[in-house]
Amino acid sequence: MRKLTRSGLAKTISAIYFLVTPLASAVAAAPADRPFFTDVAEATGLDFVHWNGMTGELYFVEMTGQGGAFLDYDGDGDLDVYLVQGAPLPGKPLAAFPGPGPPRDRLFRNDLDKGKGLAFVDVTAESGLDATGYGMGMAVGDVDNDGHVDLYVTNYGPNQLWRNRGDGTFEDVTAKSGTDDPRWSTSAAFFDFDADGWLDLYVVNYVDYRVEDKVVCYATSSRRDYCGPSSFQPVADKLLRNRGDGTFEEVTLRLLLGYRPGPGLGVVSGDFNGDRRLDLYVANDGAVNQLWLQTADAAFRDEALMAGVAVNRSGQSEASMGVDAGDGDGDGDLDLVLAHLMGETNTLYLNDGGALFTDRSVESGIASPSFGFTAFGAGWIDYDNDGWLDLLTVNGAVKILEELARQGDPYPLGQANQLFRNLGGRFEDVTARAGEAFARAEVSRGAAFGDVDDDGDVDVLVTNSNGRARLLVNQTGQDNPWVGLRLTDGRRDQLGATVRVERPGPPVLARRARTDGGYCSAHDPRVLIGLGAAAGPVTVRVDWPGGASEKWQKIPIDRYTTLRRGAGETVR
Repeated sequence: MRKLTRSGLAKTISAIYFLVTPLASAVAAAPADRPFFTDVAEATGLDFVHWNGMTGELYFVEMTGQGGAFLDYDGDGDLDVYLVQGAPLPGKPLAAFPGPGPPRDRLFRNDLDKGKGLAFVDVTAESGLDATGYGMGMAVGDVDNDGHVDLYVTNYGPNQLWRNRGDGTFEDVTAKSGTDDPRWSTSAAFFDFDADGWLDLYVVNYVDYRVEDKVVCYATSSRRDYCGPSSFQPVADKLLRNRGDGTFEEVTLRLLLGYRPGPGLGVVSGDFNGDRRLDLYVANDGAVNQLWLQTADAAFRDEALMAGVAVNRSGQSEASMGVDAGDGDGDGDLDLVLAHLMGETNTLYLNDGGALFTDRSVESGIASPSFGFTAFGAGWIDYDNDGWLDLLTVNGAVKILEELARQGDPYPLGQANQLFRNLGGRFEDVTARAGEAFARAEVSRGAAFGDVDDDGDVDVLVTNSNGRARLLVNQTGQDNPWVGLRLTDGRRDQLGATVRVERPGPPVLARRARTDGGYCSAHDPRVLIGLGAAAGPVTVRVDWPGGASEKWQKIPIDRYTTLRRGAGETVR
């Protein structure tokens, strides 16, 4: 692992409109054949092992897996980590849990700012977080606008909203906020859909499954196998509007016009048709997906079929798990990538800018390499900072792999993860050069993306079902210049804002501030933009949630800068 130091304090570059926080990294020169990523989880104290409580009964919930989060819970400027844990299933005593104490979610503080390099400390006990449900995922955002990020945890069972008190501790405000959901929830997203300054919440729910029913399913070989979603009824998602007084109201049926439940696993927000309103895309497992485009009166219509993203180019619904939105072809709008079952291929939908999409999975080069894998977490990341968004997927089967079963593997679903480099609209499988972590066959589910060591490139937190969490630190992104931005109104991150670097020629450098997307995970809200061969300060335009736009000039490169809403040059 590279030895990293952090120097300097936040200092004023201009009292008029922005703060700059220089982040210096003493990085030794690496050989040309270095891997793109190195797993440093154990070396840095991130000693989390997931336990799914499996008993041999092949309970559906045990193989669906879980996600993880990057979040700055203590407000010190670096990314901490939250990981959800499993729980005992019928026939599995609590005493079988291999870790210390009962199974519970864990919060790890990043001590990068304390001069120790990248190092994590388990602060679960002192944080007050008492999350012992069968964890699935989370959403991260400041729901009460007090400057401290809060945490919504989804479970197979009741969910929890944890309010950050700002002193390193959290309180459970689920009941009084009205955010509970006792069903099987998976992914969730914080986004301010009505642009009133308060983060709203979308909760994705899966199917009506109860372990006590002991539903038995079989593979085509007649072997007992894990069930899929088609064996159960889907349950409805929830759209919760933030009232701004610490409570939420459910507006699902009132605002999602003609809503019908689907077996949901993934969700991502973004402005897909360029009307400056936030929309939603929901990935459903084995059923048609939903594209909820927002109308002028803050309602939503499902336009997935007309937009070309309900099914694939063959007219088939696919086993959609994770979904992410990003500008994959460098034309300035949001494209979609979906993670699918082995035998289906992952799917790339390119946007024409007005929410009319084309399935370009085959032409882009991602279809064939993904055919033999089941992907859950998926994300657009510019791992080499060349200005083009690359694609990373984390994989693990959902049906028993016969070869692994014959070898006596007790959880025979392991597969390797994959990395695809964007060559300007076409993708090259560079997994073989990505590092040892990509050679392991594990049951990977979630992937969170963020700059955990503050050195200007994207790192990856990978969660493995019934296995060890991996922290993949990027070893190659600093080969190119970059600009990092935190977008704020002075209180909280402005999720949903879009940044464009003004420069001639392709690709268009457009990125959005978000924590949602992927599978059951939450991401760094800062915007990190690789500049390729560009050098020198840059000019950026920020389109804020609600429609206002501002411009900043001479933003320094190779460091993070904070831009405050209302302090830039107004753009009309």
